[in-house]
Amino acid sequence: MSPLTQALAAADPALMSELEALYKDLHQHPELSMQEVRTARIVADAMDKLGYEVTREVGVTGVVCVLKNGAGPTVMLRADMDGLPMAENTGLPYASTVKARDTDGTEVGVAHSCGHDMHVTWLLGAACILAANRAAWQGTLLIVFQPGEETAEGAAAMVKDWDEKGQGRFPKPDIILGQHVMVGAAGTVSYRPGVTLSAGDSLKITLFGRGSHGSQPQTSIDPVIMAAATTLRLQTIVSREIAPTEPAVLTIGSLQAGTKENIIPDDATIKLNMRTFSEDTREYMLKSIRRICCAECDASGAERPPEFTTINSYPLTENDLVATQKVAKAFHQQFGDKSLLAGSPASASEDFSIFGRSWGVPYVFWFVGGTSPEVYAKAVQDKTVNKIPSNHSPQFAPKIHPTLETGLQAMLSAAGAWLCPGA
Repeated sequence: MSPLTQALAAADPALMSELEALYKDLHQHPELSMQEVRTARIVADAMDKLGYEVTREVGVTGVVCVLKNGAGPTVMLRADMDGLPMAENTGLPYASTVKARDTDGTEVGVAHSCGHDMHVTWLLGAACILAANRAAWQGTLLIVFQPGEETAEGAAAMVKDWDEKGQGRFPKPDIILGQHVMVGAAGTVSYRPGVTLSAGDSLKITLFGRGSHGSQPQTSIDPVIMAAATTLRLQTIVSREIAPTEPAVLTIGSLQAGTKENIIPDDATIKLNMRTFSEDTREYMLKSIRRICCAECDASGAERPPEFTTINSYPLTENDLVATQKVAKAFHQQFGDKSLLAGSPASASEDFSIFGRSWGVPYVFWFVGGTSPEVYAKAVQDKTVNKIPSNHSPQFAPKIHPTLETGLQAMLSAAGAWLCPGA
């Protein structure tokens, strides 16, 4: 155990009760991306009381906190704060019933169905232990509560704000650390050197036709047919243009056209999402999407080329090899055989790496299991792990204990690998 996890073990038991209450409060009061005003205020006020130098409204609602404690490396710890535009269906006594307006003005349910409430709780708990045990470590802490991960806006907004208002106002980190709750046995952590999470790109494609009466299709250029043919053809990018040994995903999540059965509309809209694990494959697929969409419009005799709009874009999460070895050593010392090496990258995406990529700083991102160990073990035995409600499911609900403790231990042991002399 590192000196910091030893300090956690010796902490007042009331701390865990306070953190559990905080988690339940955050879970009940989720906020949409870039609207995390209440959450930001809670963490900023708490960090101020702990003695950190607190800067609010970095990148709209982001919070940056600094604690200097002698000579040593600068370690950045990050947690994301936003919820999802979906209704919760967990049946928990602390379930969210929040509704809010999204950027289009539509009223939506809001839920912490990705676990960012747990991430905030972990980071605030770790910050508390670090502030109370300064004799156990040396260096500078940079604690970042980030908005807008779910829309890929938050990290970029914070970096832009950070850089435009002067890089000197915050110390440049030597290492950036982050973690995510996922399906997996609670009490375990998993990590992977190199490519850990896929790049993610979401596009909106508008196809322009010519509307007409449904009884006179000869006078139209039918965008419904155009969109249907495009949808089918786009699926051949992965199945026929990408090597079977190269993982990639392309999903059409939305196809919208028309309002009435006897009206051929003027246009149709496709929304798609793709996941890739190398920059070469990503660039190839983006070019193929444009090629296919333009070719289908030409084949239909469209009088206007398709219009492409980027909804969001997430870079690869590619853990630094040397830094990951350092984190792995700390995890093995802390968790023993409950520290697991992930066998393959996950097809989820994160904007966490934007910080490290923008500043040329190494980073490590890992995962903490949040599923009841008994439920997970039975699912593994029955080969039904894919039926466990996962992140972004309305039924997703991490088991509070030992997930809360494990995430705290993971963050503190990883930070201690840099901050604790001789660790």
